[in-house]
Amino acid sequence: MAALGDARRLVVKIGSALLVDKAKGTLRRDWLISLAEDVARIKARGTDVILVSSGSIALGRGVLGLPLTVLPLEQSQAAAAVGQIRLARAYEEVLDPHGLTTAQVLVTLEDSADRRRYLNSRATLETLIGFGVIPIVNENDTVATDEIRYGDNDRLAAQVAATVGADQLVLLSDVDGFYSANPHVDPTAEYFPVIDAITPEIEAMAGDAGSGLSKGGMKTKLMAAKTATASGCAMAITEGSRLHPLKALEEGTRATWFTPQLDPHAARKRWILAMKPQGALTIDDGAARALQRGTSLLPPGIVAVTGSFGRGDPVTIRDATGRELGMGLSRYTATEAQAIKGHNSAEIEEILGYPGRAVVIHRDDMAI
Repeated sequence: MAALGDARRLVVKIGSALLVDKAKGTLRRDWLISLAEDVARIKARGTDVILVSSGSIALGRGVLGLPLTVLPLEQSQAAAAVGQIRLARAYEEVLDPHGLTTAQVLVTLEDSADRRRYLNSRATLETLIGFGVIPIVNENDTVATDEIRYGDNDRLAAQVAATVGADQLVLLSDVDGFYSANPHVDPTAEYFPVIDAITPEIEAMAGDAGSGLSKGGMKTKLMAAKTATASGCAMAITEGSRLHPLKALEEGTRATWFTPQLDPHAARKRWILAMKPQGALTIDDGAARALQRGTSLLPPGIVAVTGSFGRGDPVTIRDATGRELGMGLSRYTATEAQAIKGHNSAEIEEILGYPGRAVVIHRDDMAI
């Protein structure tokens, strides 16, 4: 079973019901302060931390005096616009005393479904993490319509975990784990401390009940677990309303852990290799040797570009003899790659007329 203290990169999902007092529509500041203390302690031991936070609509609803009922889309978006700025400020206020910088990252389902947007999101998150920043991720409810929504932050958190290669995901929720039935209704419901495989039997046990402020039920948590574990990420469901919820999890409070199927690195490589290539890059012997050592592919090592591919599309990587070395996601279009092949990265802006990325395929987006 996973232990929170072993996490290298941790994603924490925070539900609306934990952040916002349902009756008052106001922030539970004492709880948020305690969470910040947990995050600071985890960050201090070298773990990267990303927070996926609900709460913008719930906060905005309270400010605007909207009822605790299902809101029309335009009212939900208005509430999100009001709440997002307050939510971001609240996180900044509780994390800044610990010397931690925060950043707000707003995404929609399109950002992970479209490879170009996916790469943009991934690059932004990786850069923020590299600067030691705590990204606060939320669905962009101010613009998202039903067609481009995740619809719940459980699945969004799992997608974020997969995107950044996290090895652990914690869903702080209003339930303390997975049961064979709703334990509030059925006192004989069986508790599962560890789930190694999400079988049809496990799926049949999931219900849809959620709190008045949250949209996710146990079915969405299982969907999140499928995404997370398939990407090599262990996932925990635990009750989070107490103060210091992450500390409580470390100290053994009740939770259900879902076992990852692969490590994050191997899972990502397998995902890339399963894609259909849209083109190919032929590289020289020096670049081929460098890739075997685990480096990124730079423009000087490319000798030929074939196919018609866009940014984020998968391409085959070949050596000078035509032998396939692997696959990768290109950070340039075929036209751009053709223009900069064989040139130093410092020349990219002059050639293309705009600043570009130093690498054509980053090592994290490559399977050799």
